[in-house]
Amino acid sequence: MDKENPFAEKDLVGGRICLDFANTLGQHEPEPLSEWLASYDDLVWWALRADIVPETEATALFERARAHPAEAAEIFRRAIELREAVFRIFSAASAKRDPDPADLEVLNRELALAMPHARVAPVTTGCNCDWAWEETGALDRVLWPVARSAAEALTSEDVGRIGECAGEGCQWLYVDTSRNHSRRWCVMSDCGNRAKAKRHYHRAKAGAGGD
Repeated sequence: MDKENPFAEKDLVGGRICLDFANTLGQHEPEPLSEWLASYDDLVWWALRADIVPETEATALFERARAHPAEAAEIFRRAIELREAVFRIFSAASAKRDPDPADLEVLNRELALAMPHARVAPVTTGCNCDWAWEETGALDRVLWPVARSAAEALTSEDVGRIGECAGEGCQWLYVDTSRNHSRRWCVMSDCGNRAKAKRHYHRAKAGAGGD
């Protein structure tokens, strides 16, 4: 592949593929901020960054998308619909609220399309296997691991450890693996440091009498 991945330096901090997919938008509500995905090609580049599509398959997907632009546009529409449903489902989980049935319907629809292509395949010698995906050339291939990841997260203990970044303008989701479940930021060196700097500024301003 002769083009460098535009997402090569992007952080993946969710701890689950589905959360990293939701995090391709920095803020979902009340208005979108820091959008990563503008086209079907961006979906494939993200899938490469997330290591859910091998490079050879990604090359084939780029080529098929160019040959079938209307189909690629429809898959992109479905991808954004899935992303927003996944965000709302796990944002609700972080707040200990029930998910919206409409969002679960979106997830279940994509899951039903994905799972017929799921396979169990050996990864090393002996009976050491892992999930794999049938290679069909289908453009929605990039969505299959996301849907399965969301279903697995919702039915695992991780659903009780979902957090949402408290940073201003950031709603990134993550699995909070801290010992006392006290994590507040997607990345301490990013949102965490900005929040600390803001608090320091306001304390200094207050100490100076507001001048």
